[in-house]
Amino acid sequence: MRITIIGAGPGGYETALAAANKGIEVTLVSAGPLGGTCLNEGCIPTKALCRAAEVLENCRQARYFGIDAAEPSVDFARVMQRKDEVVEQLRGGVAFLMKHKLITLLYGKASFRDAHTVSVLGEDGSLWEVTSDFIIVATGSVPASLPISGADSEGVITSTDILSLEAVPQRLCIIGAGVIGLEFASVFRSFGSEVTILEYCKEVLPRFDTDLAKRLKQSLSRRGISIETSAEVKAVVSRGDGTSEVQFLKKDALSSVVADKVLMAVGRRPALESLNFDDLGIGHNRRGVAVNAYMQTSVPSVYAIGDITGGMMLAHAAIFQGLRALNHIMAGQPSEGCVDAIDLNLVPAAVFTAPEAAMVGLTEDQCKAEGRACICKKSFFRANGKAVSMGEPDGYCKIVADAADGRILGCHLFGAHSADLIHEMTAWMNKGATLDDVASMVHAHPTLDEVLQAAVHS
Repeated sequence: MRITIIGAGPGGYETALAAANKGIEVTLVSAGPLGGTCLNEGCIPTKALCRAAEVLENCRQARYFGIDAAEPSVDFARVMQRKDEVVEQLRGGVAFLMKHKLITLLYGKASFRDAHTVSVLGEDGSLWEVTSDFIIVATGSVPASLPISGADSEGVITSTDILSLEAVPQRLCIIGAGVIGLEFASVFRSFGSEVTILEYCKEVLPRFDTDLAKRLKQSLSRRGISIETSAEVKAVVSRGDGTSEVQFLKKDALSSVVADKVLMAVGRRPALESLNFDDLGIGHNRRGVAVNAYMQTSVPSVYAIGDITGGMMLAHAAIFQGLRALNHIMAGQPSEGCVDAIDLNLVPAAVFTAPEAAMVGLTEDQCKAEGRACICKKSFFRANGKAVSMGEPDGYCKIVADAADGRILGCHLFGAHSADLIHEMTAWMNKGATLDDVASMVHAHPTLDEVLQAAVHS
């Protein structure tokens, strides 16, 4: 069997490796550096910056712990250099894994010839034609932008551009309070920027639990980040002195913010222009490529995974979608029934602000919208011995459970190491656990995980 995978982000390269380990010959086509958006322009470089900001904040708080230290300063060039070093190291690791004897790696732009064949135009002008039994598309997404005047002006940057800044902007305006916007707001506030966030929705993190979002907003505001919600950005106007004026409408009144840099952080959109889907008759719309439960497109031999499908734009979601597609292929492409135990409805998400936020499963609002009776259990980090000892009392846990049988439907965390804590609840939920199941498990003391047990006991 042969499989061609178009796109070498986490979904693409992890699926290639999994297929090769099963004895399948794989051709992996990469239009850019190995690792895709996640490794080169997303998850990894931003986390390197998040860590730098965390170290900086720890130094600033040293006196609170009885440690005398000089006032820390930011060597931004070194911060960015380390970020690049981290990316380069991990990219090298991916390249090593792709040396598998059953994986052929091609660098270039792919296009469909037919349902089993793709042409690849190499970076040096070389042209390859690759035929395989199945094709998996994993070409990812690109930064989205608002259709407003001045959106493409010089002072407006994307989440990719901000990773190449040579200096910390004195004033940074961020359009969008989703995951990307909030993470950069948190980081650059630590680095010294005056940060203003403009969000169209009533709350930050529109897809997260409302209570969690409100608490995170309050925490970020206490750090000096100005957040304007229910704000409709109308235009960005270059002022001629290197700064920009962001005009927005709030409560029927026009206001503005002046900034040295304006970060357009209104999400990402599927990279639909990267392939000639229409030529092959692959169903898609502006939201992404249409797939079934097995990640199969309208053309049976072609699958699509990750951001290109327009669903959960998360690297780990793409990885497991790739495994779902591979498992379906290995099972002989059945038209119904389970081909694995992966639950793609239980995908945790994390926001690496300071403090962190994380979630998995349903929110209370989603349960209400579905007419599903639920109960909510809550606890607070300020009552957790480990959190207080760490100097991290700002935090909150909310567990949503079925009112009838106590089965856990969702978990929403805000506080130190929430991105790690969420996985205990994800594991419980994958096994269909109830509140009583969690309550009966012994947790070590003192640990942050006890906020979960405290919640179910509340």
